[in-house]
Amino acid sequence: MSIKAVVFDLDGVLVDTDRFHYLAWKRILEELGKEFTEEDNEQIKGVARFRALEILQKMKEISLSEVEKMRILRRKNNLYLEYVTEIDEEDILPGVQEFLELLKFRGLATAIASTSDNTSIILELTGLKKYFDVVIDGYTVRAPKPDPEVYMVTAKALGIPARECAIFEDSRAGVLSGKEAGMKVIAVSERPTLEADKWIHSLKDLSHDILKF
Repeated sequence: MSIKAVVFDLDGVLVDTDRFHYLAWKRILEELGKEFTEEDNEQIKGVARFRALEILQKMKEISLSEVEKMRILRRKNNLYLEYVTEIDEEDILPGVQEFLELLKFRGLATAIASTSDNTSIILELTGLKKYFDVVIDGYTVRAPKPDPEVYMVTAKALGIPARECAIFEDSRAGVLSGKEAGMKVIAVSERPTLEADKWIHSLKDLSHDILKF
């Protein structure tokens, strides 16, 4: 099958923003009198903050009213934005720009499929926006991953069938989202993800052959 479009999650795949999410959640949990470790962070990686808070409530046995939840979610996003405003080209992960240049040279369509509301500001600050034909973010879609909505909307915006799209994802929720949408999924992670079609450590030194399925 010939791949005609390549779609990327943003956080943790193209840009090193994961640490900003971790620091923001760590502050929140500390304010609630709870510990938050990097292992805890792995449990909510790639999950929308609404769902992440629900997971953390169960993990840490935290009871919150709806008003308190909304306050915490606003606080988390504000903390994240404080951290992420420091982002620049140096936070682009190794091999990303070279691989994006290769895709453009090969004439493949490219897109960002993220459920984050902060996608545009990150693309602007890092200078990556110029590489993408389509950008789908949290203002475009409502359902968080692993719901396939974000990838289905992306395929429609590209005008390319989902089966002819390959995606790069670093979270299990994202991998499941892409598979449910009918796309080929390449997991970018330290450990193999069973649901993915392929698995790589990073985008560094990738060739066009990674898109052969």
